[in-house]
Amino acid sequence: MTFPDRIYTVDEVKEAEKLTKKGYKHRLKVKGNPEFKRKTEEALKLVKTAGYYDFLRTYIREIVEIDGLTQLREAEAAIWANKYAVQNPVDAASLFIQKANHMKEYLEGQLYYGGEAERRSVEKRIEFLEILKKKSRKREVKEECEKLLKSWSESVYL
Repeated sequence: MTFPDRIYTVDEVKEAEKLTKKGYKHRLKVKGNPEFKRKTEEALKLVKTAGYYDFLRTYIREIVEIDGLTQLREAEAAIWANKYAVQNPVDAASLFIQKANHMKEYLEGQLYYGGEAERRSVEKRIEFLEILKKKSRKREVKEECEKLLKSWSESVYL
């Protein structure tokens, strides 16, 4: 079986969920200019360091540079990200995990947007940052994780 080209109808969502539960993983693609790709690859290295790469590619097919607002495109299993979203690799990595969690909830039929869903996705982002902070050997990554964790602890979402 192949993953649906789009994930929009009830049947497409059910098929995608069935495949992810069976262990399907996307070959994650990054599309954009060379600088966007380089920054995104830095963030993906951090996702791998934290041990979340399989989680990310279970739910996300591609990360595409756009000139608008960064968003999850559920029907495409894609993250549309602008150049500003990938400037800080630690923050970008946590954003990708947050969006992957949204996609997971979309496939599972959960309410994946709004107050409670946003709180769950922020919790996933914080969990990622805490694990990255523990697993990374780089002082600057650990410090950035700490800075972002402090910022999220002051968030209205928690």
